Amino acid sequence: MQLQFKYNKVSLQEIEKGLRIRQAALPTIRAKESALRNEVKRLKQEMQNNQARLETELARYAVYHPLWAEWNQNLLKVKNINTKTGKFAGVSFPVFESVTYEPVSFTFFNQPLWFLHGQVILQRLIENKAALHITTQQIAILEAERKKTTQKLNLYEKVQIPQHEEAIRKIKRYLEDEEHLSKAAQKLIKTKKEM
Repeated sequence: MQLQFKYNKVSLQEIEKGLRIRQAALPTIRAKESALRNEVKRLKQEMQNNQARLETELARYAVYHPLWAEWNQNLLKVKNINTKTGKFAGVSFPVFESVTYEPVSFTFFNQPLWFLHGQVILQRLIENKAALHITTQQIAILEAERKKTTQKLNLYEKVQIPQHEEAIRKIKRYLEDEEHLSKAAQKLIKTKKEM
């Protein structure tokens, strides 16, 4: 979109003010974009580490696969995944806290002994998987905000600031030409009067 302006001093002042505002905002926008990029990179690395840890843990328990066929799925039910709101560079996102399970009562007399240990293993796996899912959401939110910030930075640097500078230059030239013409006209009138 082309910048609209008039060839007068008021318009010149407004455009100069807009240019100052955009130039003052550039360092902040650059810093935010850089911080978001670094945070997304850190979260992706953290997610890869968590994914590798989860896969290692699943592989460790894979040898017990025949036992898991006996597992009673009613023994462990997820009630809620608890998150809190975190902020980074003015962007809110969910942060994993814990998993709440529905209380289930069962007797050990008619269940295999390993069920209690299996319940602890499953809780740890569920919490790791939930944390991984929340980290994926964090990355998506921060990546979207980083893209918007990059677009705003490019808009300011490559479009709006050059347009404002060009408009200022055009208005100043016009006003200077107008001033020179009025001085030349005054000189002509003065010389005609003297003649």
